[in-house]
Amino acid sequence: MPNEPEDRRMIGYLDRVLTWLSLICGGAALVFMTGFSVWNVLVMRKALNAPIVGAEDLLLLSLVVIVALSVPLGARTGAHIEIEVLESRMSAWFAKWSMIFVKLLGCALLATMSWRLWRAGQSAERFGETTQQLLISFEPFYYLLAFSVVFYAVILLLDIWQLMRSDKVMRLAIGSDAL
Repeated sequence: MPNEPEDRRMIGYLDRVLTWLSLICGGAALVFMTGFSVWNVLVMRKALNAPIVGAEDLLLLSLVVIVALSVPLGARTGAHIEIEVLESRMSAWFAKWSMIFVKLLGCALLATMSWRLWRAGQSAERFGETTQQLLISFEPFYYLLAFSVVFYAVILLLDIWQLMRSDKVMRLAIGSDAL
């Protein structure tokens, strides 16, 4: 296949961007959640008897960021659940095309989900969808989730493209090589 090195470069670039984005943003969110939780509970609440108002709101929104970042990364690493009970009894041709069909259905579902999340983000402020204490609008977090879900759909399309070309999907292996 003459384009195989190009294909691998494109997939490798996507994997590096996804890995670094998850490491930097997800790592920052985890560091924030850990440090803020320790500060709020041990220092402010236990020692000074003055917990930070809205701490739960900030922790909840940080968790949304972590989940949004983990969805496409989980898709590339193969961390999402696939049930392959009957695959050993299928012909290779039928197994390949049934996987393509299921991934196409997944793309349609994810596109619909992303569209609805985007629409929810557009109406979040108008309907007063905010956190309980600090009244932070959910609008940007809906947009982040919509982007994350559409990114998952793109990864499924990339999987279909790989299945069509080589009958297998090349997965991202975390920790297997230097970034």
